[in-house]
Amino acid sequence: MNNTISIGEPWMWGGAGFIAFVLVMLALDLFVFGGRKVHKVSVKEAALWSMAWFSLALIFSAGLWWYLNGTVGAEIADKKALEFLTGYLIEKSLSVDNVFIFLLIFSSFHVAAEYQRRVLIYGVLGAIVMRAIMILAGAWVVREFSWVLYIFGIFLVITGMRMLVMAEKTPDLEKNPVLKFARRHLRISYDHHGEKFSVMKDGVRYFTPLFLVLILIEVTDLVFAVDSIPAIFAITTDPFIVFTSNIFAIMGLWALYFLLADVADRFHLLKYGLAMVLTFIGAKVLIMPWYHVPVAASLAIVAVLIGSSVLASLIATRNKPSF
Repeated sequence: MNNTISIGEPWMWGGAGFIAFVLVMLALDLFVFGGRKVHKVSVKEAALWSMAWFSLALIFSAGLWWYLNGTVGAEIADKKALEFLTGYLIEKSLSVDNVFIFLLIFSSFHVAAEYQRRVLIYGVLGAIVMRAIMILAGAWVVREFSWVLYIFGIFLVITGMRMLVMAEKTPDLEKNPVLKFARRHLRISYDHHGEKFSVMKDGVRYFTPLFLVLILIEVTDLVFAVDSIPAIFAITTDPFIVFTSNIFAIMGLWALYFLLADVADRFHLLKYGLAMVLTFIGAKVLIMPWYHVPVAASLAIVAVLIGSSVLASLIATRNKPSF
């Protein structure tokens, strides 16, 4: 089994470390780079932000390798950098599945494109808090009960097989229990009110449909986190690596959404690739007592599965007219 000792020192977590970096970037996103300005995000803007977050992830990986190489040696530095990149690739790939659900939610509630960005950014804020809690809890459980990793492995294999079977099925939002609960217990206005999540009418507070959208966005990320976090724990049990790779992928989620929103139907076979990734990671854990798949090999296999499904999707839809 992997040990659960974290290479993340206190200063790397807080202060001038990673959490401070995340807070600064969120503040810039919300208050400086157009976060407060209502506008429709263009493909160019989404592409620039996606490249920025991808570049920052690579820079972080290189910086982590440089720091560890100078403090604990090249062997650990290589291992941890590969673990980060593998975790990041898995989380980034699985987040594409979120994009399909986000599209369904926004279209079902008829949310105008110019209001979607702010909802997604608030969704990112909630996702960071939820995943931090889940990762810290998961790290404690794995540290105290290492056999839990085998449960993660079984769960991932079952989830992967289920995704293969359910890949072509579209979720019915009206049957969502969270949505039903919210509609029963909250006063919901019939009309949209721009970016507002609530409004006052005759001295009574009503929540807008956009607030229901935000709830569904948060619930969607929580559901996907149940799949993605065990997948990364199957690669590494270092909470610092799990947390940083997760957060880097999440921070670029809204940009990825707008980058793929208009062409998401061209990547319909990607779900099969994601299902195979989860199945592979689960199987990797289950065979660990007999054979340990190297992290580099895991990274290569995940990249091949994702790349092949993307290529197959593009080939299958190459003659499909775009609108």
